[in-house]
Amino acid sequence: MKKMLLAAFVLLTIIATSCDKVDDLLTFYINQEETIKIESNFPIGAVTPLSPVPVKTNSSETFKNNKTRAELVKDVSLNKLTLTIVDPADENFDFLRSIEIYLSNDQGAETKIAYLDEVPKGVKTIELKSTNAKLDEYIKGETYTIRTRVAVAKLITRDITIKSAMRFKVTADPI
Repeated sequence: MKKMLLAAFVLLTIIATSCDKVDDLLTFYINQEETIKIESNFPIGAVTPLSPVPVKTNSSETFKNNKTRAELVKDVSLNKLTLTIVDPADENFDFLRSIEIYLSNDQGAETKIAYLDEVPKGVKTIELKSTNAKLDEYIKGETYTIRTRVAVAKLITRDITIKSAMRFKVTADPI
């Protein structure tokens, strides 16, 4: 009886370990960095869109490097989105009350991917909350556009440059 329990335990351990390895093989991340510029004298209080930022995905190369293809991708979601003020060096996010980030494509589809309803004071870097939206159609394509909506809390007296670092989690079947 003890041998049978030991054999069952070993078998379950092997199966559980194998599933983890298969999952790792089919899941990878795509990192994308873009720059967002907020111009001085932006209107206070109103929720206003910033200039759209077009993004070239290079996803076919990323899929190839991960031994898959666009048509084999099962799921893409935003894993992390961090915004960091890069210029001016002494600026922080005190000027911002809230922020929303959207992706759109040439077909006209638009999806909210991340937001932060209350931006903390005194910080140069913020991490937005993901909406966990399904983003396959954007990442599989050649390009997409980032659109940002912000509510400004105080007058912006100089242009502000922000680096957007996005990480997308991709699950796909292997080739």
